[in-house]
Amino acid sequence: MTDEKIARINELYHKSKAEGLTPEETEEQKALRREYIDSVKRNLRNNLNNITLVNPDGSYTELSEEYVRRKKLH
Repeated sequence: MTDEKIARINELYHKSKAEGLTPEETEEQKALRREYIDSVKRNLRNNLNNITLVNPDGSYTELSEEYVRRKKLH
């Protein structure tokens, strides 16, 4: 997500509050918001996948591996 796209999201938000949006602008706003949310989720997932857990016995488990293991149990 580029700074220009984030600026456009903010621009559309302020315009929607001030005077309203055209149907095309509403669709653009929706698409940009979806792209932003997907970007945040992707970044969060990448950060979580880089976390290492220290077990009580001193061994290490990658958080991503733990998530996959628990998901298989349910």
